[in-house]
Amino acid sequence: MARELDLSDHLKYPDRFLTLLGSLWDLGEDEFNVWGPHLGTLRSDIQRHVIRFRNDWSTEDLFEQLKAFEAPHPRFGRFLEGLAAPEVLPDEQAQRRFVELANGHLQPVGAQLRQEGETDGYPQFHLRQLGRGTARRPRNLIFATQGKPDIRFTSALDNDIEIAERADKILVYNHPVGKNGLLWSDLLSWWQETRGIADPETARHTLYDRMQLSLPRESAGQRNLFWLYHNLYKGQLSDVPALLPEIWVHWDPKTVRERGERAMQNLRMDFLMLLPGNRRVVLEVDGMQHYTRDGGAVPDSAKYSATMAGDRDLKLRGYEVFRFGHDELRDRERARPVLTDFFRRLLGVP
Repeated sequence: MARELDLSDHLKYPDRFLTLLGSLWDLGEDEFNVWGPHLGTLRSDIQRHVIRFRNDWSTEDLFEQLKAFEAPHPRFGRFLEGLAAPEVLPDEQAQRRFVELANGHLQPVGAQLRQEGETDGYPQFHLRQLGRGTARRPRNLIFATQGKPDIRFTSALDNDIEIAERADKILVYNHPVGKNGLLWSDLLSWWQETRGIADPETARHTLYDRMQLSLPRESAGQRNLFWLYHNLYKGQLSDVPALLPEIWVHWDPKTVRERGERAMQNLRMDFLMLLPGNRRVVLEVDGMQHYTRDGGAVPDSAKYSATMAGDRDLKLRGYEVFRFGHDELRDRERARPVLTDFFRRLLGVP
């Protein structure tokens, strides 16, 4: 972060910047005599090498002098919040530039500068821990399914699975998922390799079409979410997480009716994203079927309770679950600002 951080924006407000540093580190006493400030203090060195002669010290040099690299986590966290604060940087665009840069380094370690309110019309950012994630990485991602998969283990010892029937109706991503999560570029490479498609443009279109085909025709909300995500990030798809539709989070060879009281809830989710830091983010678009029966004519508290119980189980396993009401997303233009804001805050990508 220090290597990439250009302090030009902050140095437009040198007194504010020094006040921030002085609140976190001992910069030396401000002793004055007839010749001006007493030399030899860290404060005077920063004034000379960072503020007056800006090319003397790099940002890394400044961090080294402050001993910022050795700072306890809470102090370094307050430092980052201060660098994004309007009291230090009263320029919203500059604030957002810094936050975008910082979050690119924070998210892989499970943290994020997140906007939480405003101060005098400027955004106020606080450092927050992201979802705790899980220590495990996925081995098999079963997604874009058009019906319940017929799965069997070809090697139970190695967790090797095979789709016994209708394999063309189910996609199984079986490449390793790295520390950066599963990016669209990873998914595209897998698609090209397994389908033998040499042309990247053809691969992009066929992969998108195949995933879209799995979305329920009756759910305009799901279809709009899928389309808008790829539309919002069409210029940078290679750098954003893949959005996996119709993902199987649990799987049981028996039906819910056959399993009875021991049945798992929420076997299949609308979307899954695998983010840095082993974060697993589930997105759900809730229509009336989640809380009514008889075609929406009768409220059904049991169905709602089962949905919430399934959510609790996922969260305890380290998943983050976000639910959208179908009415929020059924109209594409109405859904656009909702999803633009959501994905910007989730991913830290404008």
